[in-house]
Order: sequence, then structure tokens, then C-alpha cells
Amino acid sequence: MICRPVFLCRRRFCPRPFFVVLVVAICLFYQTLTLRGTRKLTTAVPRAAPHTLTGTQASRCRKGYTQDRQCFLLSRNAQEIRKIEESMETHFGNHGRRAMLYRPPSYSKMELQLHQHILMQHDYTVVITEERPDAGLGLGLLEQGDLSSWDLLICLPSRKADGKPCVSKEDMCKLSSHQRINIVPEIQQQLCRKEGLCQIIRRFPELRLPVSPSVCLDQGVQQPSTSSHLLKTEKPHMWKPWDGRHEQLNQTTVLAPHETIFRAEDLSVILKAYVLVTSLTPLRAFIHSTGTVWSPPKKKRFTVKLQTFFETFLKTSSPLQAFDNMKETISKLLLAAEVFSETSTLGPKTFHRCRLCFQLLTFDIGHDSLRYPIVLQVHEHLNFQDDDNMDFEDQNTEEFLLKDTFNFLFSNDSSLSLFSEIFQRLYRSGVFKNENYQKDLNQCLALEEIDSIMTFIKELGSLGQFQLLFPSTTPGIRSLMHEFYDTTNPLGKPGSVLTQYFSLLNVFEQFWLLNKKAQLHPLEWNSFIEDKNIEKPPVSFDTHEIKNAAAPQIMNKNKDIHCSNDKDMLCHIKEIFTHPHLELNPDFNPRIKDYYSEVPFDVVTVTIGAVTSKCRCTVHLYERAGPSFANYPLGLGTNKISMFVVDESPAEGETLVTYKLTIYREDRPSLPFFEDFTACGFVQDCGLLIHPEENCGLQPISLEYIEAISHPELKMCPSGDIKGQWIVPCLSCSDNRTCDWREITWQPHNCQHDVLTKPQLQQCLGGRKILFIGDSTNRGIMYYLIERLNETLQEWQKVHGTKLYPNVNGGKTLVSYSYYPQFWISPSLRPTFEKALEHLLQRSRPLENTGQTVLVVGGVQWLNSNHLQIIHKVLKRENLLNILVIIKTLGIGFHLPVDGVHFLTQSEVQNVWKENMIILDAAKSYGYEVVDTFTITMGRYKEFLQGSCGCHFHEVVKSKLSQEFHFIKMKRSKNHTVGKYFSNQSKLQQDFVTNLQSPYHVRGPINQVCSEILLSRMCASKRTMR
Repeated sequence: MICRPVFLCRRRFCPRPFFVVLVVAICLFYQTLTLRGTRKLTTAVPRAAPHTLTGTQASRCRKGYTQDRQCFLLSRNAQEIRKIEESMETHFGNHGRRAMLYRPPSYSKMELQLHQHILMQHDYTVVITEERPDAGLGLGLLEQGDLSSWDLLICLPSRKADGKPCVSKEDMCKLSSHQRINIVPEIQQQLCRKEGLCQIIRRFPELRLPVSPSVCLDQGVQQPSTSSHLLKTEKPHMWKPWDGRHEQLNQTTVLAPHETIFRAEDLSVILKAYVLVTSLTPLRAFIHSTGTVWSPPKKKRFTVKLQTFFETFLKTSSPLQAFDNMKETISKLLLAAEVFSETSTLGPKTFHRCRLCFQLLTFDIGHDSLRYPIVLQVHEHLNFQDDDNMDFEDQNTEEFLLKDTFNFLFSNDSSLSLFSEIFQRLYRSGVFKNENYQKDLNQCLALEEIDSIMTFIKELGSLGQFQLLFPSTTPGIRSLMHEFYDTTNPLGKPGSVLTQYFSLLNVFEQFWLLNKKAQLHPLEWNSFIEDKNIEKPPVSFDTHEIKNAAAPQIMNKNKDIHCSNDKDMLCHIKEIFTHPHLELNPDFNPRIKDYYSEVPFDVVTVTIGAVTSKCRCTVHLYERAGPSFANYPLGLGTNKISMFVVDESPAEGETLVTYKLTIYREDRPSLPFFEDFTACGFVQDCGLLIHPEENCGLQPISLEYIEAISHPELKMCPSGDIKGQWIVPCLSCSDNRTCDWREITWQPHNCQHDVLTKPQLQQCLGGRKILFIGDSTNRGIMYYLIERLNETLQEWQKVHGTKLYPNVNGGKTLVSYSYYPQFWISPSLRPTFEKALEHLLQRSRPLENTGQTVLVVGGVQWLNSNHLQIIHKVLKRENLLNILVIIKTLGIGFHLPVDGVHFLTQSEVQNVWKENMIILDAAKSYGYEVVDTFTITMGRYKEFLQGSCGCHFHEVVKSKLSQEFHFIKMKRSKNHTVGKYFSNQSKLQQDFVTNLQSPYHVRGPINQVCSEILLSRMCASKRTMR
């Protein structure tokens, strides 16, 4: 007989033999079920080697991971920190770089290669495994008996509805603690399957989850089951109106089973939001700053920053509020899935199976006319359109999303020392002793607790383009967490999950405080802090204090940084400081030499400085003898800045190391063009007024005027200085962020400049000699002309002397160029304009004294009416008065307070316009043709490309780079035309794009407009002569 004491001083309880036999039988039956479950994987794979589980692995599958109860006292001591790191390496294993890519038959080879390429960039050794047609994959097939042969498994999704799962939920317990998979089974089964999503809705009717009822249409009609046993049991569940906003949100997103079903065409817009889940219990999730927008009524789709979407497309009164509503909608669903998983009795918990599992999800969020978010579907992978036929834009979007995701996940930075400091601060402040905790931790944590928080800190330090979604500081979500995980009625673990959440939130707050962030939400938009009115008071440029004020402001923030006089210390940069603040990628480390950052369109300058580790070392920008502190102009696109660390010791004087910073400045915020547009026009921008008495910014254009200038018989412009305006299609002329700036065109009043085809241009310029003299702006027009004639640009260089190009137009057109003024030469030694012109004429001879010889003169702001007198005098002396002279007038530039160049105040810029008018009048008096480039460029003064002057509107790039210039590409409308000039410009741009044979390409839409007007004047003059 088997007996055991129950309580002292009482009878012994001795169960009958029948009960003993019954218990033993149940245990044996359960063990049989467990063994059958573990064999399931290997028996499903014929011809595969049997996969034998070790005792530890089998134990995991039966009861999950057992936490290491060893307790560690945290301190700032380096030896103690290293001891903990060693313990964690022993307990969790090393993170190797062996990746396995699983490819189902329906997955494209190109997408497979993309994953392989990105993983190899992170130093992973990649092995590709393909699904066998006669079996599922399973870990048994992957391992072939060796469970530790890989560290990362990427299961590429099947494009077929009946695709086999990569790894089953039951197999997850076989993973080692160092292995990670891009699948969270509970998320995949409960959110990404309609039956799972429907089950969650029915399980939690009180939550009024913002999910479309259509997900349950195919699941049969069932009564919602109660979930009150999951919530507080002492009283019926009441939905709490935490505050007015959340009460309103929940009232408007109630979705009863009998409500009207939303169809896609009933929604004004569908947003695909990309969410990365890195842990389920506790839930950690992050949302990417980019989304894909689908407009069902217009059947148009494009990729856009979430900021742009909420600010412009929805036209909400509070874009940040709308964004918070969407985040709360997604968070509710993720939290419900987590709780559903925690209360499930099926198998061991994910937290004990795969501590490093992650999954990148796509949430389809519908917005109706009231603009309240509703979840339509959750995809288990990146999704761009329903038919899964990815186009070029989708492939670009997928590439940068995957790169951002893997950069986020695979950061190598150690966070233990930072974690120790955060923990010390929290303990001193009494956070770990409050009422949410059932015990006093006494600064002692288990390895699992340390690892969870350390991983979270590492994630916060490598956010990149992600933003923390959960755990959330939103009052509504925090209240919901209390409902689910109330410490008075725990779900099997007294307060453990809620405790973990509050630990993460406290760590989140301390992390940003330690990193000196101004706010707890680093990716929330600066534009929301300011007033959104587009019509702002014009910014005055009559101040030199902009540049001078930046230096002390930044230096004051870094006054605690000191250099060292230690002779043995190596020179390196100790810290880089910028104004405005730039998020460097990667985070600054003296050993890392290359950094990348992005700024929005409106940031046109950045102040940069650095301090060195050694007092005898200095930093020089631009060049070895450059300044140690400088203000840089930021052209559109890529800007490269070099920082040289130089030892100033008498015995040294050599450059020790070079740091490089690449800053990418984004294009104007733009929406793709729809048919229901409004035509808007402008000549000057309100930020830089040239004519204070005239309108600035976008002004509506009447439909009658658009029809008039679109007439095919519109007359040709008689000269190149006819007044005009920029025309752009917008949803509203009161908001320049609703425009499609790629469709902008320059339209002269009541006429058009002829845009010639290639054969017309070749015939027009055949047998002619075209001479250019001027600065880099003239050089940009010359290279544009060569590319237009030849369809290719075979050679390119920043010519600062005189150069002839004889092989243009099949050798039928000679082009020559002379750079003027040579500003780097001392004024006393610098060639005069007269000498430079004479030298160009001599190099280009023989020349005809007819319109077959063309002289193009122009520059940014050096040209004046005196130069026109010199031109006339030289041509008269050389007997060339009958040649065609075209004056390209002045342009906007030198309006930024930057180092190395002079700076014009607003009144001085207005004086440049006055000088431009004098040049136009003088040129006409000599009978010269003109192209008024100042009027064309002044309204787009922020759209300059690289260069210190802020005056370059062209850039010569390699052809492949010109194709990849726009990081995120949007769909173009095919049906919109504004005038013949616009149509020709659009066609012309497409012709350039299709020409992939040219090694180089001249890029810049403003330079293109100026160049086309100049070409039209060349050929218009020839027609007149005939």
C-alpha cells in the first residue's frame, strides 16, 4: 500500500490501488501522446534521416524551458558585467552567423536572392533549402540530425493559399535558445488566418475589436462565447471610458456581428502598415515609418511615409491623433492575440520556446469617410497588392523594408552596461519597489529577465525607421493591460506579465533620458509641433546670425566633452555634433568611419562640428586645411561630407584618419496625381520674396486658362524671357504637400516654347558650331545639349578651362566650352572676360560670320551689362557680328549662410533680380537672344542640387544612379496632360529613362526647362533666317 502524510496530527490518507493504477495509466497515455507528437515531424519526411531529440530537447517539448533561478546582482563594475555576459553566453549559447533560407516552390528567385544578399551583408553564411513536393519541411529535414547547425531560419512565405507551413507550432519547442526564426506561430495562426482572427473576435466581444466582420463570413454563424472568466471576476466587465478620445474611438469602432459589412470600394483608402513583432510574452512590437496606400475608388496604389499619409491624404484636423488611433487599433489586436495565446491550453508557451522569434506583418487598415481605422486583414509577410504580382516599385519597397528590418534585428551592440545603469537608476528611484511588484528584487535578476530587458534596450538603440508600438504609454492600452493582467486575478502567474510590461515601459523612459532625447517618441513628426498653416510669414534672410548662433548653441551642449593630453593616446573623433540634430546610422562609434543620415526637404543647411580625443589633434572639414566647424548646404539627394583628423604636433602634421558622413535630403513631400486635380501656379515662394507686392506660393488657375494653354495651335513664344509660371497639379492649392511635384511644368503666358524631337534637333544643329562661355550652370546646359543630340553622354568632367567636343551629332556639330570666371586665381592674375572670350574664339576657329555660329554666354551672378559691351566689342573686332548670341541670364543662388562662399541677404537677392532686368534690356538692344533663368529658378530656390552656392540645378550622374535616385518610387498617372509643353517634357523624360546605353546622364528638371528653352531659341532663330 502506498501512503503519504497529508497534515500532521491527522489520519494518513491511503489511496486505493484502483486509483493508483488509473493515475499510472493516464501518465503512460500522456507520455505516448508526447512521443507521437515528437515523431510526427520525422515520419512525415520520407527518406529523411531520423531526427533524435536529446533529453534536454524532449524535456523542453514536454514542459518548456525552465528558468535559471540563479540571481545576479547588477553593478557598474566592469568585471561583474563581464561575469554576467559569460553566464548568459553559457546559458543561452553564442549567436553565430549561420542562416538557412527556406524557399517554397511558388517563391520568386529574385526575392530569394534579395534575402540572401541582405543576410550576407550582415556576415551570415546562407544555405538555401527548398520545399519537397512530397513532404512538409519540418526541423528534422533542416537539421538532418544536427539541431545546432543553424542560427537563423528565414521561412519565405508561400504565394499559394494551400502552401505548406515552414515550421509547425509543435516543432518550436525543439529550438535551442540561440536559434531564431522569422515566425511567431501564435501570431501566424490567430491573426493571419481568418478562422483565428474570427475566434479572437468571438472570444473577446467586450473589447469591440476594430476588425471587419467580413472575416467571420466563412466561419459559420456562432454565438460569441463569453470571456468574462479571462477578465475581472468580481463584477461584470464594463468598458471604461478612459478619456474622451478613447471613448470616442471605441464607440465608433464597435463591430457587432450583424453590422453592415465593409467592402473595399466603400472605403476611401486602405493603408498597409508594416509591423515587426519581436516578442509575444511580453509583447514587443514596432511599426515602420513607411506604408503602402491603396485607393479603391481610383484603383491607385503608391508607397508613402506615414507622416505624409496622415498629414495630406486623410486631411484630418489632427494627423498625429489619427496616427495614434491606428497604432491603438493594431495594439489592441496584438494584445488580444497574446492573451488568447496565454490562456490557451495547447502546448507550451512561445516565451519558453523561442525567445528570439520575430515576424514582420502587414496590417491592411481601412479608412472610411469618417476616417476611423478598421483592420481588414493581417498578412504573415510583406504584402503590397492582393494579386502578389510585384512590380518594380514594390521590389524597391521590399528591399529597403527588409534592410531596415535586418539592421534593426541584427545589431551587434552590447547593451549590458547600459542596462546596468538603467537598472541602478530605476532602483534608486524606487520603481522596483512599488505596488506592482510582489517582491523586492533587491537589484537581483534572473538571466531570463536580464536577457529580455537587454534585448529591448538593444532594439531601442537601433530603431532606424521603426517606432515603438508596444508596450504603449497610451492610457487606453495601459488600462486594457490592467483588464487582461490584473494582479488581483492573475492568469496562472501572479502579476508576472503586467510586471514585465511596466519594467519595459520604465526602461523605455530611462533609455531616452540617458540618451538625452527631448521626447519619448523619437519618430513622431516635428511638423506636428508647429502650426500647419501653409501661408507662413516670409522668412527674412537679412540676418547673418543664423550661422553664428548655431556654433555656441551646439558647443554649449557639448561643454562637458574634454580632450586628453596623453601622448600615447591615438587621435580619433570623440563626438560629432550637428545642428539640427542628425540621427546617425550606425550610432557614432570612434572606430566606425562611415555614417549615413536623412533629412526632410525643408532642411537646406546643417552645421557640423566635432571634438577629438587628443588635444593636439584637430578636425578639419572639406579638406585638410579646412575649418573645424562649418555650415553645409544640403542639395537634394546625396551629400557627402569628409572630416579629417589631423595631428597638429610639429613632428606629425599628417592626416591620421578620415570620417565620412553621407546625408540624404529628401524630395518635396508629394502625392501621386489623381484625375480630380486642381491646377495651381506660382512664380515666387513665400520663403524668399523677390516681389513683396505680388502673390507668393500656390495660386489656383482657372479651367479656362488651362484649356487655352493646352490648345494644340497655341502660338510659339517670340523670345526666351516671356513671363510665365510653374504649374503643378494639387488636391488643394492651399497645401503644397498635396501636389504631385513630379508633374510640374514651366508654362509661359499664352504661348509655348517648341520642344524639338531628336531628328529636328539634329537637323537644326547640323553644321553649326556652338560656343559656351560661363560657369558651371552654363556647363550643365552644354552637357544637356550633347546628351540630347547624341542620346548618350560618353564623357564628363568638371571642366574649369577650355575644352572642345568634336564628336557631337555624328561629328556634324562642334561644341566648345570655356570656364569663366576662374575665381580660384588671384584677381591680379586672373584672365579678363575679354581675354577668355578671345581665347575661346581662337580655339574654335574657323568660324562663320552667320547664324551657323552660336555663342552662349551666362552664369549665376557674375554677369552684368558691361560684359555685353565687351561681347559686342570682341565680335566686332573679330568680324563676327552676324553670329547668333544667346544670353543665359542670372539665377538664384548664394542665398544660404554657408562657409566658403559669400551670402546674400534678401534685399541683396532682390537687387540681383533688378540686375537681371538690366541684362535682359541690354541684350535685346544688341539683338541678342535671351533665356531668363532667374525667373525660372527663383520660385524653386530650395530645389538646388549639390554645391556650396545653392545655385546648381543640374547634376551629371552615372546612368544607373539616375535610375535609383528616388528611394521610394510612386505610381505615375497615365492620363494627365497640361499643355503641349508639359506633354513633350513628360515624353522627353521617358526617352531619357529608356536610354540605358549612356554612361552618364544629366539630371535636373529645372536645368532641363532652361536648356529646352535655349534649344528652342537656337532653332527658332535659324527658321527666321531661312
